[in-house]
Amino acid sequence: MTTGFSSCSSRFADYFVICGLDTESGLEPDELSALCQYIEDTKFRDGARGKLASSNEGENFEQSPLRRTFKSKVLAHYPDNVEWNPFDQDAVGMLCMPKGLSFRTQVDSREPQFHSFIITREDGSRTYGFALTFFEEVTSKQICSAMQTLYHMHNAEQYDILHTPTTPLGLEDQRLLQPRPVLHAAPAISRLQRFNSYDISRDTLYVSKCICLITPMAFAQACRKVLEQLHQAVTSPQPPPLPLESYIYNILYEVPLPPSGRSLKFSGVYGPVVCQRPSTSELPLFDFAISEMFNLLGVENVLQLFTCALLELQILLYSQHYQRLMTVAESITALMFPFQWQHVYVPILPASLLHFLDAPVPYLMGLHSNGQDDRTKLELPQEANLCFVDIDNHFIELPEELPQFPNKLEFIQEISEVLMSFGVSPEGNIRSSESQGRSRFRSVDMVSDKRNGNLGSPLTSYLLRENETIARLQALVKRTGVSLEKLEVRDDASCNKDARAQCDEEELKMHQLNIQVREVFANRFTQMFADYEVFVIQPSHDKESWFTNRDQMQNFDKASFLSDQPEPYLPFLSRFLETQMFASFIDSKILCHDDEEKEHTLRVFDSRVDKIRMLNVRTPTLRTSMYQKCTNIEEAEKAIEMRVAKIDHTALHPHLLDMKIGQGRYEQGFFPRLQSDVLSTGPTSNKWAKRSAPAQWRRRDRQKQHAEHLYLDNDQREKYIQEARNLGTTIRQPKLSNLSPSVIAQTNWKFVEGLLKECRNKTKRMLVEKMGREAVELGHGEVSITGVEENTLIASLCDLLERIWSHGLQVKQGKSALWSHLLHYQDSKEKNATPGGLGPPGFIHDTERRKSDGGGSAMPPLRISLIQDMRHIQNIGEIKTDVGKARAWVRLSMEKKLLSRHLKQLLSDHELTKKLYKRYAFLRCDDEKEQFLYHLLSFNAVDYFCFTNVFTTIMIPYHVVIVPSKKLGGSMFTANPWVCVSGELSETGVLQVPRNTLEITFECQNLGKLTTVQMGHDNSGLYAKWLVECVVVRNEITGHTYKFPCGRWLGKGVDDGSLERILVGELMTPTTENDERMCRTPPMQQSPGMMRRFVTISPSSKPKLNTGQIQEGVGEAINGIVKHFHKPEKERGSLTLLLCGEYGLVWALEQVFQHGFKSPRLFKNVFIWDFLEKAQVYFESAEQREATPDENWQTRVRHFCRFMRAINSTSRNIGKDGKFQMLVCLGARDHLLHHWIALLADCPITSQMYEDTALIKDRSLVNSLIRVLQTLQEFNITLEASLVKGVGI
Repeated sequence: MTTGFSSCSSRFADYFVICGLDTESGLEPDELSALCQYIEDTKFRDGARGKLASSNEGENFEQSPLRRTFKSKVLAHYPDNVEWNPFDQDAVGMLCMPKGLSFRTQVDSREPQFHSFIITREDGSRTYGFALTFFEEVTSKQICSAMQTLYHMHNAEQYDILHTPTTPLGLEDQRLLQPRPVLHAAPAISRLQRFNSYDISRDTLYVSKCICLITPMAFAQACRKVLEQLHQAVTSPQPPPLPLESYIYNILYEVPLPPSGRSLKFSGVYGPVVCQRPSTSELPLFDFAISEMFNLLGVENVLQLFTCALLELQILLYSQHYQRLMTVAESITALMFPFQWQHVYVPILPASLLHFLDAPVPYLMGLHSNGQDDRTKLELPQEANLCFVDIDNHFIELPEELPQFPNKLEFIQEISEVLMSFGVSPEGNIRSSESQGRSRFRSVDMVSDKRNGNLGSPLTSYLLRENETIARLQALVKRTGVSLEKLEVRDDASCNKDARAQCDEEELKMHQLNIQVREVFANRFTQMFADYEVFVIQPSHDKESWFTNRDQMQNFDKASFLSDQPEPYLPFLSRFLETQMFASFIDSKILCHDDEEKEHTLRVFDSRVDKIRMLNVRTPTLRTSMYQKCTNIEEAEKAIEMRVAKIDHTALHPHLLDMKIGQGRYEQGFFPRLQSDVLSTGPTSNKWAKRSAPAQWRRRDRQKQHAEHLYLDNDQREKYIQEARNLGTTIRQPKLSNLSPSVIAQTNWKFVEGLLKECRNKTKRMLVEKMGREAVELGHGEVSITGVEENTLIASLCDLLERIWSHGLQVKQGKSALWSHLLHYQDSKEKNATPGGLGPPGFIHDTERRKSDGGGSAMPPLRISLIQDMRHIQNIGEIKTDVGKARAWVRLSMEKKLLSRHLKQLLSDHELTKKLYKRYAFLRCDDEKEQFLYHLLSFNAVDYFCFTNVFTTIMIPYHVVIVPSKKLGGSMFTANPWVCVSGELSETGVLQVPRNTLEITFECQNLGKLTTVQMGHDNSGLYAKWLVECVVVRNEITGHTYKFPCGRWLGKGVDDGSLERILVGELMTPTTENDERMCRTPPMQQSPGMMRRFVTISPSSKPKLNTGQIQEGVGEAINGIVKHFHKPEKERGSLTLLLCGEYGLVWALEQVFQHGFKSPRLFKNVFIWDFLEKAQVYFESAEQREATPDENWQTRVRHFCRFMRAINSTSRNIGKDGKFQMLVCLGARDHLLHHWIALLADCPITSQMYEDTALIKDRSLVNSLIRVLQTLQEFNITLEASLVKGVGI
């Protein structure tokens, strides 16, 4: 399907291969398959191997010899070798007969079976194989008697097992062995006599044989016909018209590949075979029946599987039919157009390569089931992000937290309509036909499954279970108006036509359905990425340096692209943009400037995008979530119909060859030994066989063809893209050879290196995103990171950790390898914790406690404890699964900046690691492990809130400490203090604080990041005056500590007479002494500024700032607010801080009003509020007198007075500065500040209370101040409830 079509060949087929039993070497057990079987069995017996197991080491004693696997050999292949596609004997042998040879007797069903396979080379290019397996009678006497002997041994053994007295076995062995044999003793013996018998005198023995075509392009239907006709020639009573050699010679040397956009007809043994190839402007060649996949899985499941594939999760297909595995794998990857699967791709995993499931990389693999075992028996190394597809049972198991594909419901509806117009049920059909064209061959499994019409009992129960499905189907049918009865009839009618026409019609129908479904899928991407080109970041350097720094470069402006997308798309798109298939797609876009150079997919996709863009000029529907159906189905279908209706090329007919006399004899039922000398070389002058052409000609020709699969015509570019993108995908496919331990070790080593590289790239990407501004200045790309994107990056880090932790596991427990390791660690530590020891069990008595500055003395730091963090997670009831717990633990550790340290500690228990992991596992490669922990350490440089922001509904304990001033003894204080803590998510309500300790711990629902603390007291007792330095609040789970500075009195008749204050807080950075901290992100809250050089303010020492500094202060404060609103909503910090925090708007306006303020008496403090109250009195009296008739002036005055009255009449005991703060906040909210400044500047009270040099009296300064404040008008400022409590405006 996609990816490089490798050959320079222009021949239809490269090789014809025959595999089967080599009578000379006799019966060899297929050790690798047997070994896998044996390992499975020993797992079952849990290592309690009694004498039984040891007596037949390496063979599965339960399998009767007929059911065992024996080695198959490649008996012959023609020609010996072609230079553009060297013959890979091991791979072809393994994939033609993935389970080795199988034997049958005359009582078994022996229908031929067709399957296809794929061989992916090191460079990612592919060759296809099409194999037909059939049974031949065994004529060799030695083989028959060997089988008889094996049976005698087997039966004796089985008899022994069933009658073994149970006493000699240990208790353990008894328990483990009992369930199988003992329960079924009687029936098992009678079964032995019935099935497990092969009697050389009575029975005929048959063995499997396979004929196979290896081709450069996947013309599945054509190859199937060729092979079936060859087989038919061997089994029919009359010999074929010509010797078989003629037909095989013809297909190998005389049938060309059809050129792009053309169809080709050639002759099989009994009838013509037609194949056609899409033109360069159509979707790439795809010749498997997509309807088969929908029949097997149903639309809903297919779409979930499709989503998993796009997000590059691990996908395991499971079925007892090789062809089903291949069809589903190829269909899913074909539907991804224009993207391509970039990772391990093995649609049929031979039994001998099972260890490959341990691969810690994304993969798409197909596993053959023997039909007996159910899913629970299947031990998979890692399931945290595995999508498991049980094809035969119409069932799919999904990883947690899988996002929805955009517009999923409308998409399903559109696909269903297409399927139903062809009579395919969108719910899937349990009796799925093995083959699309119902040719003369009934597949063996359909018979054995009783699935060909007469419902067997398992099916009926399935139907009962699926009743609601049928009801839903009928409803859907009614809605779309397609009648099922009619469809059935149409099928029957078509069956009566003669076989040949019907076959072609079936095939045309298959092509029509394929193209319709594929167009619907392709249209989704054309709509979703219609304007992707705008966001491609072209490299500023020359190509060379771009390639060398590929890993560091951003090639796509993800943040801007996502900010344009409808909200519901984000969870899926933000993860999809991080995949390698997307990165490779954009890379190829960057590398191809002009159309000539473009890969086929890219060219087709871009032309479609252009078309959509042209349509959308008139009706702009881009970036809306409006669903647009596919419109170009008809023209795509027409192209195919035209090609099939009018055949463009006809190949040479088969003809007699120059063969030795007496060769090519025919013996019914046996595939003959072919005459190799005629088949090993093609015709010398044939224009198709460009074997003699010099290499550069062939290369130029290949570029000229630039057809579907000649993806990367340009070798150098191919090499670059490969290198540029080799993030852990150095292995596209395991080497299909007999695997020595050294090969396995080498593969694992590649995995370890790949994991490390991926870790390095992930951490780097996350840091760059997080550091935002600084990073941009360093030339690393994007500016901002959205909440969705941060979540995506963290989720992908969690997946990477799961993959690392499941690499090389000894025994798998639970779905999350990381959580299982943590639980083992917790157990071992809690066992070893001495009861007399200090602290709770499992605590690390850490000398290096976190120290916090500022209110450090007020609150001893939280102990660093891995186990304690686990307990926090275990106490959260909302998280039900192991995978969920592991993810939550990673998030919590990230937020606490302890991830690297916790994991280091977890892995420092070497005994445990040894017990859980095999020698080759990543976690036991010391150097790599060290580097990996070092990469994770870099996360400590930035602040994450990935736990707090995600688990918003959980209960969290908070600890509050009030720190009174040390100067004036707070010990005499008699009133009862209270606090109320507010965060971005909610607030606590009033909490009483005991005055003897001044600290409390309380539990409430997650408040989010903390913003303000309201605190006050009830003014009771003799001494109710209190100077408070600050309040410190700590989240007891994440350890985040917030400091809320105060430095003011609370009490009547002191300071501004306030009994309560609103304090604005800031996150304190923990500093550990030996922590050479890397650069930190600038704290999220404060607006940065030049203002740091100012003296800190306490009411007693008024700083003398000059007018320039004051203006600068106001500018900075307003600037902070403007920036706040220009950020995407998910990333904004706290607005309260920008208004009321250090150097916020309230502070800046305070400076304005304090400048040049006359202080009448030495000891009496005059507050700005006093001035404002006087102004209010003046305005109210002026209004009475109606001194100025100006309408505008009156409205402004009315507003000002109304707000002043409302604040003064509030029931809260806030002092004069608190009231001023409230006024500024309300004025900012209602966009009135600039009006009020203008009013006050003109007010006569001002001239009385301010000196002549005051800023408020300087006309030009006041005007510039008004202009700056006007910029706030465009923003919708929402105030936190705590700021305006008790004011009813």
